[in-house]
Amino acid sequence: MALEQPYLDLCRQILDHGDFKEDRTGTGTLSQFGAQLRFDLSEGFPLLTTKKVAFGLIKSELLWFLHGDTNIRFLLQHKNHIWDEWAFQKWVTDPSYDGPDMTDFGRRHLSDPAFNEAYQAQKARFDDLILTDEAFAAKFGDLGNVYGSQWRAWRTSTGETIDQLGDVVEQIKVNPHSRRLIVSAWNPEDVPTMALPPCHTLYQFYVNDGKLSLQLYQRSADMFLGVPFNIASYALLLSLVAQVCGLKPGVFVHTFGDAHIYKNHLAQIEEQLSRTPRQAPTLQLNPAITRLEDFTMADLKVVGYDPYPAIKAPVAV
Repeated sequence: MALEQPYLDLCRQILDHGDFKEDRTGTGTLSQFGAQLRFDLSEGFPLLTTKKVAFGLIKSELLWFLHGDTNIRFLLQHKNHIWDEWAFQKWVTDPSYDGPDMTDFGRRHLSDPAFNEAYQAQKARFDDLILTDEAFAAKFGDLGNVYGSQWRAWRTSTGETIDQLGDVVEQIKVNPHSRRLIVSAWNPEDVPTMALPPCHTLYQFYVNDGKLSLQLYQRSADMFLGVPFNIASYALLLSLVAQVCGLKPGVFVHTFGDAHIYKNHLAQIEEQLSRTPRQAPTLQLNPAITRLEDFTMADLKVVGYDPYPAIKAPVAV
């Protein structure tokens, strides 16, 4: 069975049997609650082949998290626009914004040519200001206490910070059979101020027989756009932590709360499901790296990746 087949099977199940639900974005979804996928990393790296998934974006986003960064400037420097929409929305709704009305840009710009032209111009202006103007980047590029902050600098009620991931890595080394090898991104106090409250909320490591496994709980899962990235990102995180802890990667377990397909992704996911999966690629890491913070883009590579073409779809904001 192809490594990605469980993902494809879940998408088909949601399409055929999912419950229709309204959602925050107003788009509407087909939804299933409480699904789970498993990927054995000894069989390859779970980067989907039924559509091209940009590994460069996955690498830069994960490194952004690992550095504890919450400003999209680092991402834009690596041509990664995954988090742009939330920062852009912050700018175009600010009283200082002096451009054309960008209300509801997340849905309108794909269907309204005139609006799309204005959107693209303002978006290019926004990206340039983030990259060239430090004060602008500090004000509009920061997304609040999102993943990187919660993983590496969780704020306590006494004003101190906790490096959750750093602490867990040390515990894996000295107390590998602990059942407390947990990193949480869901901080109820911070949720109201986040650009997007964490979708992947908590993950736990498990050590056995020289292998490191990881289980992710994802409260909200965009099966077409987001989940392929999440699968590869957490498989990559598992592989990095395994290397710095002197272990082999084991199994990535992906547990879902609300797993959904947006109504404006139905044609795209049907196209993807019509394709026959290909051989999974292999992940290659620089073996000289022994600290998470020292990994760079050049240290993370996939070999033998032969995907079908990418399939575009709108982001629900």
